[in-house]
Amino acid sequence: MADATKVATLSAEAITTEEQTPTQLVMRRFRKHRMAMFALVLIAIVFLISLFAKQLSPFEVDELMVGKYFAPWGDVDEATGRVHYMGTDNIGRDYLSRLVHAGRISLTIAVFSVLIGTIVGMAVGAYAGFYGGTIDSVISRFIEFLLTIPTLPLLLILSSMLIRNEDLIPIPAPILYGAGKLMLLAPYQARQGVLIILIFAGLGWLASAQLMRGSTLALREQTFIEASKSLGATDMQVIFKHMVPNSMAPIIVEASLALGGYIVFEAALSFLGFGIQDPIPTWGNMLAATQTFMLDKPWLPLVPGLPIFICALAFNYVGDGLRDALDPRLKK
Repeated sequence: MADATKVATLSAEAITTEEQTPTQLVMRRFRKHRMAMFALVLIAIVFLISLFAKQLSPFEVDELMVGKYFAPWGDVDEATGRVHYMGTDNIGRDYLSRLVHAGRISLTIAVFSVLIGTIVGMAVGAYAGFYGGTIDSVISRFIEFLLTIPTLPLLLILSSMLIRNEDLIPIPAPILYGAGKLMLLAPYQARQGVLIILIFAGLGWLASAQLMRGSTLALREQTFIEASKSLGATDMQVIFKHMVPNSMAPIIVEASLALGGYIVFEAALSFLGFGIQDPIPTWGNMLAATQTFMLDKPWLPLVPGLPIFICALAFNYVGDGLRDALDPRLKK
């Protein structure tokens, strides 16, 4: 009886559960995914190294050390006292300097490809799903047709055409200048990176468009959409204030998973000789340069190969964690 009296006299504040915002709830769920948190830390470290690539590089990326071919790790340049912490490559360029600059270029390409492709895909998918009818049918059939084409052969064809024909797609000088600043390249060198971004974004919007279209079709008949229209909201206001925010969860997950895919695709193009060309460093063309020397130095491919593996795996784990955190069916 005494216990019952104590329960009855508890204040409402004592038994009220703490309210959490949707963002706090997502972050709490995400933190429970230990592999995703570990992967996020790895990605942050790689991004920080790439961000300070210029400061961390003891040598210029194209600086040749005559006579020092495949210098050992920790080799000291007698003339300047600078250290080749990871040795030199087959023509005497500092390996560490090229590796961190390659990370800056590869990550810039991946991030901007995902950003542009996601924005375009969201716009196309929202337009098709909201208006439906003939517009939706034409856009959907076009997306389905493009998705039937194997991705890698199409990337090889497009990159070969665009990179080797400079006049095919003129790129404004301000864009080249800005891209050069981001990738630590001269404007004429940044052109290759910009073209790879355009190729990836030109094919990468398809998945985002399908996800956005599906979400829009499910949302457009909801009561709050009808209420917004009855209050005088325009189509654009309905799309950008209601459709897009309520469709972001699958888009965010898809974008995080796509980052790892673009890292691998860029490396594959450069490895096969259809992407960014040497002397501009990327993880892919650095990996390709090790083929000739793999028998004598079997560890050499691991130097550019490990960052590719780590980034691709880490982005996938982060995407997996975000998928679990943003799933409304989970009540953890």
